[in-house]
Amino acid sequence: MPSLFKRVPFVSPTDAAQARVAAQRVVEVHRRLVEFLAAGQTLAEIDRFVAITLDDLKCKSCFLGYRAGGLPPFPSHACLSVNDCVVHGTAASLERPLEPGDLVKIDIGVSHKGWIGDAAWTYSLGEPSKQVRALMDASRESLRLGIAQLQPGSTYMEWAKAVQQHVEDECGFHLVKGLGGHGYGRKLHTPPFVSNSVVSAYSWPEGNREIEPGTLIALEPMVAIGTGSTKDTPGGWPICSADGSMTVHHEHDVYIAEDGPQILTEGLDDLPDVIR
Repeated sequence: MPSLFKRVPFVSPTDAAQARVAAQRVVEVHRRLVEFLAAGQTLAEIDRFVAITLDDLKCKSCFLGYRAGGLPPFPSHACLSVNDCVVHGTAASLERPLEPGDLVKIDIGVSHKGWIGDAAWTYSLGEPSKQVRALMDASRESLRLGIAQLQPGSTYMEWAKAVQQHVEDECGFHLVKGLGGHGYGRKLHTPPFVSNSVVSAYSWPEGNREIEPGTLIALEPMVAIGTGSTKDTPGGWPICSADGSMTVHHEHDVYIAEDGPQILTEGLDDLPDVIR
């Protein structure tokens, strides 16, 4: 009987070590961004900094020129999403300079020696409000709790249960509907799709898929204050909250080893996420 699921690429421990190198290039870009970011900058200036940094690290952006469906090629080196923009913001998606109080989600994707690294983090320009700080913490903690569920032999639904319970039931925020993580490796997107929310087997058949050792996954809760719904935006790329409320995005690269999940983008959690 044929499988109901698309094949997930198998990654050996040796290959996973190479994927870790690419993932750590992403962490290094974020590390340098923490030192660079400041109010008054434009997204175009930040994107240029990312381009220069990638060149210095002997990487290329795997986002620049990326095509998805009928959308135009992605025009920036990084995804730069501010405030209500959840993901896929371009360098031109916000023309004004950044201001204190802005939430900036920076998603970095690199190609390094044939392997992809892909991780996003959220930064507050200046001290966030109590509600926004709680939003940032909820997303980060849900990522930690969800990764812990990714044990060989379990299912991806356990990830979604842990993430949704923390974000929505415990913290009172909303996971952005329809978005989730994905497999990756030598390509930016491979099976499986990993929903952040518990949905039906009809909508997400891979939720009941067994987690197998040798899988690379980019895991990324996307959380909003006011709604899980989104609205269309000009140009097709940016995805924004329907009600204009603040949003956050955190993403780790994870390798499923025989003894459990290994975070390849380790170090992101140690970076300051408030830019003073």
